[in-house]
Amino acid sequence: MSFNVVIPARYASSRLPGKPLEVIAGKPMVQHVYERAQESAAEEVIVATDDDRILRAVEQFGGRVVMTSANHESGTDRLQEVAALEGWADEQIVVGVQGDEPMIPPIVINQVAENLAARPEYSISTLLEKISELSDVMDPNVVKTAMDQSGAALYFSRAPIPYGRDCFPEKFPEGIDYYRHIGIYGYRVKFLRQFASWEMSPLEKAEKLEQLRAMWYGAKIHLDVAVETPPKGVDTPEDLEHIRRLMGQS
Repeated sequence: MSFNVVIPARYASSRLPGKPLEVIAGKPMVQHVYERAQESAAEEVIVATDDDRILRAVEQFGGRVVMTSANHESGTDRLQEVAALEGWADEQIVVGVQGDEPMIPPIVINQVAENLAARPEYSISTLLEKISELSDVMDPNVVKTAMDQSGAALYFSRAPIPYGRDCFPEKFPEGIDYYRHIGIYGYRVKFLRQFASWEMSPLEKAEKLEQLRAMWYGAKIHLDVAVETPPKGVDTPEDLEHIRRLMGQS
């Protein structure tokens, strides 16, 4: 099995503009992500951006970077453009690693690629972790997911799923596990082309979750518990300071 990693990195961000270039432990965030991805079994690691500032930063630390359109609706659309520009074959596996995950463990990148390679009936592979705090279940910034007994995703939501009708918001329902989605995905190139041809779905527009576009059109998504839980990504200034403290101690 072989796979490539693409790291979508946009400069624009409503909560933290320019976050791929925020300095953490002496390096821009995108460099940390790139170096973690290089420690995986990926044959190639590419940063995909639409901004000259990120392009220059990646080139400065010696990384591979590809300029992509500024009009993509999602990171997955950006991955598809890279696959097309690079001429990758239909069955090539591509792992999308978010550009705001500077502490992502390389082992989970391998896990996503291996899970997809072993399951030809699935279009996407991704990961989750068990939620232990009820506040996280109720937090719309924490994306929750539910799956069937075989590991196929049933839905993703910012809302609490499943909803504990008789016990929320005071306690967890008895005998039910809750899971946070970890935003790393494995795809085959032929699926990326399909995805990019589809219109945004109503569910995707409502929840602002691109994986719901795939489910809307009938794609199967495989879920697995991460073998090592990545720290939360950087979405806000508070997240950034938290990661700086963590990486300053490592």
